[in-house]
Amino acid sequence: MKQIEVVAAVIRLEDKVLAVQRGDGRYAYVSRKFEFPGGKIENGESHHSAVLREIREELALEVEVEDFLMTVQHSYPDFELTMHCYACRTSQEQPVLHEHLAYRWCLTHELPSLDWAAADLPVVDRLLAQSHER
Repeated sequence: MKQIEVVAAVIRLEDKVLAVQRGDGRYAYVSRKFEFPGGKIENGESHHSAVLREIREELALEVEVEDFLMTVQHSYPDFELTMHCYACRTSQEQPVLHEHLAYRWCLTHELPSLDWAAADLPVVDRLLAQSHER
């Protein structure tokens, strides 16, 4: 099975988190689902650099990578995904959507109301758990 390794950014603006909605794609099980933005790591590229590049390319946002959050391993029917997630901050409220249909800035407790891609659900769970620890 095909192996895909990506980075994802959990971007905060004050007390809200950015969720982006994928467009229609080759696989129905991820089409139009919400996700944390990011993408493939290029050869020789660090995770940190990949996060910055992907967020600039996809959303025209400048972010500051703060911390490693978690790695998710998920098996979709057609590929295996390894997603390295990083907590990021931005001061820009308006992303420019180059690859996505929509975006939402959500309070943490609002995240479960969105229709997430399966690989992103463990990240939502982690964010909810962290918000209850505070």
